Amino acid sequence: MSDRKTVLVLGGGVGGVVAARELRKRLPRRHRVVLVERERAHLFAPSLLWLMVGLREADAIQRPLARLERRGIEVRHGEIEKIDPERKTVTVSGEELVGDYVIVSLGAELAPETVPGLPDAGHDFYTLPGAESLRAALFGLKSGRVVVMTAAPAYKCPAAPYEAALLIDANLRKRGLREGISVEVFAAEPAPMGVAGPEMSAAVKQLLAAKGIPYHPEHQIKSVDAGARKLTFANGAEAAYDVLAYVPPHRAPRVIRESALSGDTGWVSVDRHTLETKFPGVFAIGDVVSIPLELGKPLPKAGVFAHGQAEVVARNVAAAIEGGAAAERFDGHGECFIEVGDGKAGFGGGDFYAVPKPAVTLHPPSRRWHVGKVLFEKSWLYLKL
Repeated sequence: MSDRKTVLVLGGGVGGVVAARELRKRLPRRHRVVLVERERAHLFAPSLLWLMVGLREADAIQRPLARLERRGIEVRHGEIEKIDPERKTVTVSGEELVGDYVIVSLGAELAPETVPGLPDAGHDFYTLPGAESLRAALFGLKSGRVVVMTAAPAYKCPAAPYEAALLIDANLRKRGLREGISVEVFAAEPAPMGVAGPEMSAAVKQLLAAKGIPYHPEHQIKSVDAGARKLTFANGAEAAYDVLAYVPPHRAPRVIRESALSGDTGWVSVDRHTLETKFPGVFAIGDVVSIPLELGKPLPKAGVFAHGQAEVVARNVAAAIEGGAAAERFDGHGECFIEVGDGKAGFGGGDFYAVPKPAVTLHPPSRRWHVGKVLFEKSWLYLKL
């Protein structure tokens, strides 16, 4: 039919899956929804924290993206080599796809190689191989020093490195090894989860202190000597480790950096409410975007924001295709669970678009919030895919 439209959704993470599902739910089947992703399986990344301490297996936290085809979503696997936002074309493994609308949800690229020595020195628990190798290293350690480190001040899932330290602590205590193994956090940022405000930072530091986990802020990694197991920081400090668990530097994917979508920050700039780029009909959501907040820092990169942004964009695109008004707006609200071990979790959230600073509250750790995260994991893996 002449009015048949095609929406290209780039990326099979949280934002891409939510956008594709929401579009398919709202659009008649004559319109095409095409999801493009390099990987064949969707990984539920929050569960990597449980996997690294032996509470999950890899197969349990992944689902084939091909399942989306049962819902009427076309899934194309391949490397995205080029994006032309003016023409709304995407080159995938040598083939050019043309869309009437494009939703970019390609996430952040992890770049440990930008720190000398880092890739060979430790375990990047933001990846499945890194979380699995960290688990093996932790279960093989009988004494020594575990260092959890953030290699740059800004990264996705701001709570994750602090959750990692607390979960490692709980695992070692459960196995009766904590007295002989120290756990420390070295962070490039000046305070934990700083965008959420000083109260949140203080609460996280208190959680670490209560478990005897020293916290060293403003330690920007300069280089790592894997042979000597030594960290050297930009401020001149050094630290030894036996097991290194790290969050690597992040950057926009190469295909974004080489496209007209790349903004002054290297990430994609969008309207903070509609997520539309400077190219009409081209949207970007999730970790690939940079949205400045009133206090001068960007909106944190987190799955909850990708989820909310995806719903807004998908509903507005569907409305535009059907001849309606784009009435949805992303309001900057978000929340997250903070795992602390021993079957407990905290829960924080609020309005990150609030002026003059985000209005965020934290509920103390309890079994209730841990159960909430488990239920969220199950609902995502069994209902979304």
